[in-house]
Amino acid sequence: MERTQRRVTVVDNRPLARRIGTAIRQARLRAGLTQAEVATGRYTAAYISALERGLAKPSMAAISFISERLGVPVRDFLAGEDLGASRLEADLLLAAGDPQAALDQYQTLLDGAADRRTRGEVLRGMAEALCRLERGGEAVAIASESVELMGRMGRKADAAYAGYWLGYAHYQQENLREARAILEDLLQQIRNGLDVLPDFRFRLLTALANVEAWDGEQQRALTYLEEARALIDDLDLRRRAAFLAGLANTYREAGDFEGALTAGSQSLTLYRAAESEREVAALSNNLALTFMHLGNLQRAEEFGQAAVAAASGLDDRRLLAHIADTRSQIALAKGDYAQAHELADEAIAVARASGNHHALSSSLMTASRIAAKSGRRKPAQAALESAIAELRAYGPASRLMDALGELAQLHAAAGDLKAANALYAEALSIRRS
Repeated sequence: MERTQRRVTVVDNRPLARRIGTAIRQARLRAGLTQAEVATGRYTAAYISALERGLAKPSMAAISFISERLGVPVRDFLAGEDLGASRLEADLLLAAGDPQAALDQYQTLLDGAADRRTRGEVLRGMAEALCRLERGGEAVAIASESVELMGRMGRKADAAYAGYWLGYAHYQQENLREARAILEDLLQQIRNGLDVLPDFRFRLLTALANVEAWDGEQQRALTYLEEARALIDDLDLRRRAAFLAGLANTYREAGDFEGALTAGSQSLTLYRAAESEREVAALSNNLALTFMHLGNLQRAEEFGQAAVAAASGLDDRRLLAHIADTRSQIALAKGDYAQAHELADEAIAVARASGNHHALSSSLMTASRIAAKSGRRKPAQAALESAIAELRAYGPASRLMDALGELAQLHAAAGDLKAANALYAEALSIRRS
């Protein structure tokens, strides 16, 4: 696809541009990269040079791309700046990982938006910020209006970018059919020649893989991921690592544990090179689960401990809930029911405190299996019923089916075939739907 020439725009706020440019240059020199090496895959060396000299206005896409290429958080480029309400600054806050501050800026900008183009762009930024805050229900109407405004003006690429967040918002609401339809339509537009940013097709493919994985369609998810794999050479270090981590997780969910180990190990190497501590912890946790499924409990324990060590200084309670649940599953596999029970209780408490519904349902299912293995049927049943309540409220449907099947087995073992059959019927109806 031919790339359009990027236009360099002289900024009015020259001190901010020079501050960002100086920070980019210093980070580039520390990384030992040339301007051409930083630009590879999206920009030109001349554009990077203009940014470093404060002559060009850095967009959200540019500053995010460069920060990931150099392994420097976007917020470091903004240190010491008193940011006012401008579109650039709102975009930079979003790229810096502060969606709430960005959302506040966008709202101020929206109140003063005097034309359709500005309104459409600001609404798109708001939709992204809301999705990153996991407020997809609020993002649907906002993203939809942005798509409509951009479409009326004939700005097809901008309408597609807004459409991506509309699909993402539906995905967060577990409206998977609508999310799938929107994202598939966007992918078809690109295949038909729609001119978009170089990484947009990759983002669509991985988003579609997420939709299919959440819906329990692991093989369809892998198909999209394998198509996306062909596009990763143009990605920066962290995005390659993130893609391989997602691929490893999908392989594991599909039962291809060798594929999961290969992709996961490659991702871990890249994340360590990028000094991404949270991602190293999360991936170590996933590799621990993979080794557990392969029966290599020693390696599973090693990666579980590595996950704890990497996460200990992060104060990320949502991640710590997942790690405690993984270690509980490993202890259960070893037959150490006392440790498994202690870790499951820890996972449940941390998941509840942090509002991590995914970790909560998983750790409740782990607690149920521990109780069942220990011959305590009633606690096992109670934990599963709590997990099912979580899964009915928050999903995913595939895990809800698993939990219903496990509870049915407990009822059947106790001789209550009527209750067991009712649960099997509910699981079957979910699969059919």
